Parts: sequence; structure tokens; C-alpha cells
Amino acid sequence: MSDLSMFLKANALPVENVKFIASKRFVDAKKKPIEWEIKVIETDVDELLRKECTKTIVGKRGKRTAELDVDKYSAKLCAMCTVFPNLNSAELQDDYGVKSAEALLKKLLNSGEYTEYKAKVLEVNGYDVEMEELVDDAKN
Repeated sequence: MSDLSMFLKANALPVENVKFIASKRFVDAKKKPIEWEIKVIETDVDELLRKECTKTIVGKRGKRTAELDVDKYSAKLCAMCTVFPNLNSAELQDDYGVKSAEALLKKLLNSGEYTEYKAKVLEVNGYDVEMEELVDDAKN
């Protein structure tokens, strides 16, 4: 019989936040790029986020299918996982003329930076499998 005590919450290794330079445009007093901090979200929180970003499409003959709005999901996931900078800061949102963490993130980062940031957030949350591998797995 195996020992399940290793799966007890107290025995699990803590999940550490990850530091990442999302942009070289934001620097400290010494002109060194500022590290952003990314956290992992729990599976149940991710499921709620996915449900929030899923819409039902009614097709031919009334057939309903669920479709994930990937852009909306990615934006919300990135905002939710960002510990630093605080994207919910009213001061920052007001300065950039936005009213949500997702919108602020898109203002702070240019297109290429945002794409790299999304990839890093996915990696931190365990989605580090290459897309080609996922497609191959789905085919088999």
C-alpha cells in the first residue's frame, strides 16, 4: 500500500512567483529593467475564468456549441496572474486612461511584449507544451 501522506497539503512544495522582464522600457533609477512578478492561479479559478470567457453559439438546426474567446481569456489570465505591477491600481489606470487591469496591461506593453508576456504567463501556469505537440496529441 502506498503512502498518501506525500500528497497532503502540508507536504506540497510551495509554488513560487516568477520574476520576468516584460519590457525594457520600464527601468529603475539605475536604468535597469524592472522585473514583473507573475503568480500561478488555482485550477478552480482558471475554470471559472474559462467559463466567463466562453460563449454559446447557436448554429444550424439550433445546435449549440461552446466557444472560448481566447483573446479575452488570455487578457484576463495575464491580468489575474500579474502580482507586480499592480494592474488594479486606480492611479495607474487613470494615468493610462483605462478602467480595467486587462486594458492597462495592453497599454503598458507593446504588441510584441504582450505576446511574450502571454506566453510567459501560460508557461508559469503549466502550459509549457508546444502548440505543435498539442495538435499532434489531438490527432492521435
